[in-house]
Formats: sequence, structure tokens, C-alpha cells
Amino acid sequence: MTYEYEGKTEKEAIELAAAELGLERDQFDVEILETQKNSIFKKGYVKIRVHTLDSDSPKSHLSDDVEEKHTRIYADPLPQDEFEQKLLAFIQEMIEKMGYDIKVSVSYREDKKIGIKLESSHSSILIGRKGKNLDALQLLANIYAGRLGHEETRIILDTENYRIRREETLVRLAYTTADKVRSSRNSILLEPMNPFERRLIHTTLNDIPDVETKSEGDGLYKQVRVLYKGIR
Repeated sequence: MTYEYEGKTEKEAIELAAAELGLERDQFDVEILETQKNSIFKKGYVKIRVHTLDSDSPKSHLSDDVEEKHTRIYADPLPQDEFEQKLLAFIQEMIEKMGYDIKVSVSYREDKKIGIKLESSHSSILIGRKGKNLDALQLLANIYAGRLGHEETRIILDTENYRIRREETLVRLAYTTADKVRSSRNSILLEPMNPFERRLIHTTLNDIPDVETKSEGDGLYKQVRVLYKGIR
């Protein structure tokens, strides 16, 4: 799969790609497409093309968020070092400047991954429609972590256990859609989803012999089409 990103510098563009795709730096290759230096009339930028494995393939495995969910070790909620202190302070200040009360703490620590718990009376707003606000906040947190020298560490934001509830909803949606497709022998196009959500749909239906899935569209939020085999 290929994606294109743009940043003020090559490093910023790569950080943005890693955060949006939910990948470690060594999981994709980078091709420099265009470089524009600062001038009197134009701001400088770097445009890159990212090459990854086809993570939208039906044969791909679940992401670490699902695979490791049952072995996750819940941790001391207080920051353990300067990096965590700065990260939590950044997230708290960012949300408070949006005008919402917030309590930020660490929910779990794993190798190259930190879960951050958000507690607020405005959790529904922080989550947003289909989790898009939470995804945007998570992206900013990952970019900030990269600027602190922790590009390899993934930051996962959650509130009111939205991530787990969303996974359960998507698994039910996948099976329900598969039943409809098998009955009608037709295809159904699902709502736009981020890469992790699409992988979840693909993997859930991977073992159903007469159903297949494929992603359609461009950009970060693509749609998954569920097809009865033989329908194109």
C-alpha cells in the first residue's frame, strides 16, 4: 500500500505518517516526492510517499491493539519519567484549552506502547462521531511524543472504554453484514473506517469461506466492501 503525507520537514512528515497509520518507523519505506525550501513568498514543505505492506488484506493479522489486549498489564497511573510527565501535561493542556475538564493518567504500559486514560464529563465530545475526535487527539499526542524523541512509542488514547466497545461493535457489524451478504449473494459497502477498524473487519471475516472483503477509496478513512464470493 502507498500513502502520501506532507510536513514542514521530512521528519515531521514521517512522524505524521507513522501516527496516522499506527505503524513503527521500521514497518514502512519512505520516498521523497517533493521538497520546497522556505522563500519570501512560500513556506517550505516536504512531501513523501509511504510504502507499506498491504495491511488491508483479508489475510492480515489483527493489530497489536487486539492481539495483546488479553495480556495487557495495567500500570501505575502516575507518570514514571520525564517523557511521561511531559506527554500527560501536553494532553491535559491541549484538552483544557479546548474548554473541557480533563484528568489524564496512564492506563497501561507495553513495549513501545503507552495507553492513556482520559476522564472527563465531556467524554462523548472528546470521542466524537465514530471516534474521529479521539483519533485526532491521539494523532497529536503521537506527533508530540515523536518530537520528544520517542518516535518508536505508540500512544493510545481512550475514554469510557470506547476503544474496546468500538471493537465489539465492529465485530458484531462484520458478522451481521456477512449474514446479509450470504443471504442476498450480493455485496455491502460499510461506513468509512480508519486502518485499524478496517483490519478488524477483514480479520473477523477471514475464515468465512464464501465471503470476502476489500477496501475501497483513498485517504486514511476508507470503506470496506463485504462480498459474496464470485460477486465483483
